Amino acid sequence: MQTTSTDTPVIDPALRRKAVIGATLGNAFEWFDFGVYGLFAVVIAKLYFPAEDDTTSLLAGVASLGVAFIFRPLGGLVFGLYADRVGRKSALSVMVMLMALGTGLIGIAPTYAAIGFAAPLLILLARAIQGFSAGGEFGGSTSMLIEFSPPHRRGFYGSFQTCSQALAVALGGLCAYALHTGLTTEDLESWGWRLPFLFGILIGPVGFYIRQRMAESPAFLAHAATREPARCAPLTEVFSKHRRSMIAGFGLTMAFTTGAYVTLIYTPIYAITQLGLTQGATSLSTLIVALLLAALCPLGGWMSDRVGRKPVILLFSLLYALTAAWMFIRLHAAPSMTNLLLAQILPGVCMGCMSGAYPTAVTEVFPVGVRSTGVSILYNLSVMLFGGLAPFWITYLIEVTQDPLAPAYYILVTVTISLMTYGWLGREGRHVPAPPQPAG
Repeated sequence: MQTTSTDTPVIDPALRRKAVIGATLGNAFEWFDFGVYGLFAVVIAKLYFPAEDDTTSLLAGVASLGVAFIFRPLGGLVFGLYADRVGRKSALSVMVMLMALGTGLIGIAPTYAAIGFAAPLLILLARAIQGFSAGGEFGGSTSMLIEFSPPHRRGFYGSFQTCSQALAVALGGLCAYALHTGLTTEDLESWGWRLPFLFGILIGPVGFYIRQRMAESPAFLAHAATREPARCAPLTEVFSKHRRSMIAGFGLTMAFTTGAYVTLIYTPIYAITQLGLTQGATSLSTLIVALLLAALCPLGGWMSDRVGRKPVILLFSLLYALTAAWMFIRLHAAPSMTNLLLAQILPGVCMGCMSGAYPTAVTEVFPVGVRSTGVSILYNLSVMLFGGLAPFWITYLIEVTQDPLAPAYYILVTVTISLMTYGWLGREGRHVPAPPQPAG
């Protein structure tokens, strides 16, 4: 499908740099706050969701991880509509402050031992606030990135969305590794685990300041100046005129979110609870693979600008599924730090290249007036069902089936459905050739 967005107007390079930095850093701040919870899920489950056995406690802990994803579609709808009506800049500024609020609440919440049943309720409330905020982040920041990009480099610029997510996970992994190796278990469970969440409080004002210094998207300003009031209904237009893009994007996101949440979030939990590896080892492994992803995402975006989004995504999604399933089987057969690294790094290489092309592929096919709304809805629904709840579903499947290879089956099934959906309904964005270079 040819993209229906308007070509990017001539933009001052200084404004472009400021917009890219604001969207990327603000996005990284948001995802650090949101993702660090998963790295401390085992500790939080013990402190806030105590039970007679560790498995029940862990199930409650990873379910609380999924609560945020239940609220993400609502946040995506609200902030998507807001960004398409009022502007990308304003929506992104509000979201980063709201995320800091939810993160700070986790950092100061008393434990179950201190206040009883109110403690897990505070955690659930904080995760709901975080989920609501994160819901609009992907659609708003990706729209900002590609609307400031040169038309022939949309894939490369859009890749900074997933690159910044990986950097956020890397920062979280670094914090977790430092705390797990530098503190005793008693100190970690007493106060050490709170430090990343308290740091997240500071991120809010910094992110707000950075995003307030961005310029509004020129493409959005041009659209806002010419739109007719009667047509200012993004939600109606998304479902009446762009159903195919919605379904294809939803299916494509299944592969993207399975890769992100199983490889980066669930694999460390699996290594600790099923294989007996240490939290320090899993944090170090997550840090390494996140840095690798951050480096490879721009490469994936760059490739998609040259050969197309669809070939890059289909090839590397398939390779991801095969390598991830194979490495899970290997890790289960021989638990070790080396095999844990391989179980994250080998699939991570494929995921990085696929993820670099993904943001632009699901965003550029929507016109400016409904772009943030459409992407936010399809992205958050798919992430909620197949990514955010993946740790819970996999933990539950392991308990029901007594098969520790459930993660491998989950990956194969979800990525296969994704490849079939996107392969059938997905359409390539319009290729925009690079401008001719001056002679000499």
